[in-house]
Amino acid sequence: MKRISVFAIAAVFLAALLAGCKASPVPAPSGSSSPSSSSSPSASSSPSSSASPSSSAGSAKLGLAVLTSLSKSADAGKEDGLAEVDSTVVAVTVDKDGKIQKCIIDAVQAKINFDAKGALLTPEATVFKTKNELGDAYGMKKSSGIGKEWYEQAQAFARYVEGKTADEVKNIKVDESNYPTQADLKASVTISVGSFMDAIEKAVKSAQNGGTAASDKLSIGVVTKMASSTSATADKSGLAEVDSSYLALTRDAGGKITSCVIDGTQSKISFTSAGKITTDLSVNPQTKNELGEAYGMKEASGIGKEWKEEAQAFAKYCTGKTAAEIGGVAVDDKGYALSSDIKSSVTISIGDFKEAVTKAASSE
Repeated sequence: MKRISVFAIAAVFLAALLAGCKASPVPAPSGSSSPSSSSSPSASSSPSSSASPSSSAGSAKLGLAVLTSLSKSADAGKEDGLAEVDSTVVAVTVDKDGKIQKCIIDAVQAKINFDAKGALLTPEATVFKTKNELGDAYGMKKSSGIGKEWYEQAQAFARYVEGKTADEVKNIKVDESNYPTQADLKASVTISVGSFMDAIEKAVKSAQNGGTAASDKLSIGVVTKMASSTSATADKSGLAEVDSSYLALTRDAGGKITSCVIDGTQSKISFTSAGKITTDLSVNPQTKNELGEAYGMKEASGIGKEWKEEAQAFAKYCTGKTAAEIGGVAVDDKGYALSSDIKSSVTISIGDFKEAVTKAASSE
């Protein structure tokens, strides 16, 4: 009996000891009251992502908008003719409440000259840089009342709208020429902001969920060329054609693309052999995504897809990859994809898309 009692007491003691060991880790989960406080690298890579529910993957929407005008174009006469295509480009990320988290503003001013005989004077191989890419070379600082270049003022306006909704941006006070009248804005922005405001509203409204986190880096890439332009002849009108590819993407701390939007414009200005413009300059070109099926590529597509659908397919292909991986995608000398996994959903040239991805990833 004594021996049984000793064993029984020892067993009870050992069980209690083991129970105490198992119980010790229990308090740890209770110290993490919210999923947003997880210690994953992506959640802590930026101060803006600290302990915020909006920093979880997929918590933001990505939007891209482009506004294009031809209104500054002019016939040839005593001076050379000008086909000018001005495009304002805006990319935003938007939270679940419709507030702008991040914003980037850029613009392209593509100028093509022709003479009074309808001959192109600007080389067809010209590639146009955006105003942000031009930087100080754009040359606005000298005439600026606050000594700021275009890209600096565009950045200032982008920062100003962050944290605001599209309606709040729409209500920013401007004069009849769309120059800011609010003192807090005039101190850093003296350029006309009408197209900025319209493009921001458009970008917010078009924003879509696609895996973007609030801590992701937003960037854009724009590629603009005029290779399809031609001089006028006695039998055929001349054409100043500006083709732009626009891309907005977000990347995580590891450099992987978390969401991507691609769009394009094909702006055409026709002119005669006498240097007279025949295009209605009051009509603003729509983007290819806006045109949708009206762009008319589906019938010529080998897979029966419209441009918009194929651009979306390539944007989806980019998601989850790095810019270097996209840069390594094999294409032929005209920019068409060679790999079967891309060709099954994308038959349009992706050369400019790849270049836009590289530009976006290399931008600050």
